[in-house]
Amino acid sequence: MKRAQRVWVVAATVVAVTVGSTGAFAVPGGQQAPERRPLQARLDAVVGTGAVGALAEVRGGHGVWRGTSGVAELGTTRAVAARSHFRIGSITKTFVATVVLQLVDEGELRLDDTVGTWLPGAVPGGDRMTVRQLLNHTSGVYDYVSTLPMPPGREFVENRRRTWTPDELVHRAVVNPPSVDPPGSGYSYSNTGYILLGQIVEKATGRSYAEEIERRIIEPLRLRHTSLPGTSPRIPQPRPRAYLPVEPGGTTHPTDYTAMNPSVFGASGEMISTAADLNEFVGALLDGRLLPARLLEEMKRPAVDGKAYGLGLARRETTCGVRVYGNDGDTLAYQAWAFATEDGSRRFTVALTSDHPRDPGEAVDALLDAAFCD
Repeated sequence: MKRAQRVWVVAATVVAVTVGSTGAFAVPGGQQAPERRPLQARLDAVVGTGAVGALAEVRGGHGVWRGTSGVAELGTTRAVAARSHFRIGSITKTFVATVVLQLVDEGELRLDDTVGTWLPGAVPGGDRMTVRQLLNHTSGVYDYVSTLPMPPGREFVENRRRTWTPDELVHRAVVNPPSVDPPGSGYSYSNTGYILLGQIVEKATGRSYAEEIERRIIEPLRLRHTSLPGTSPRIPQPRPRAYLPVEPGGTTHPTDYTAMNPSVFGASGEMISTAADLNEFVGALLDGRLLPARLLEEMKRPAVDGKAYGLGLARRETTCGVRVYGNDGDTLAYQAWAFATEDGSRRFTVALTSDHPRDPGEAVDALLDAAFCD
């Protein structure tokens, strides 16, 4: 899910846990390049906000830099593996959007097709909402995430192994009034929009969005460490353990939440990947290997003035004036960011597990600047 949803956890009662910080790095020749030392310092600063562990990879003109900080598991000194797997949250949306735009290129659907055309009766007023509006969060369809129980409560914990269907998630959303009305008149982030896009992909192709992502993106790019787990609670090894503040015994404390049923995220955020795979994907997207230029430009164009979000792709301006594109994601216990320059030549991914005592956003922004601003 999206960084905006971190308020769920941050707003909860949490306890701070102090952990040690360790650094690891790898560049050609096995030595830490002098110009990359600020990256490790910035990554350590991310852990200093309260993250249990963090990892990052930067690819570009200086080769490849990989760094880690913090620990892979509370109560240990085990370092985070630089090639760890993690849940990528709303970066999943960029994969889904890429598949949708490939289908547009093939003439299988159009950006101005209505939701009602593809999913009759699924959404009240669906005949006024378009595929484009689902992609850029201007449809107004209510965000189902706002209806879910959140930590630290007991009901949240009880849902840990529950399997959610897309229809259930959409129904939870549409019993609420739209967040934007009429559709297209404003921006309102909605995970429900991407659940609906996953269903539209299935209607258009006869295959699930997961199968389409596999055959259109994962296989051609050889993203061997990227997967769509469906209902499986497991994350492949190596992986850092992740924690959430919950109340199993009436007292709030960090609880291991590494394993959980990701069907609650679905097409809005279920995927698992690594920093290397995400850098390959975002680079391939921006250098034109996945979409024709006209649709990539559509993807990059902000939907609403003042909102740097296009069709499943976000834009950021660094302090040195380098514009980058990508996305960030949050699945409660894991957070990730993946961005690249407009030509895809320089790429940056960072992921962390957090105790949520503070929002790591500022520290991550500083790390992103260090990655793109030599």
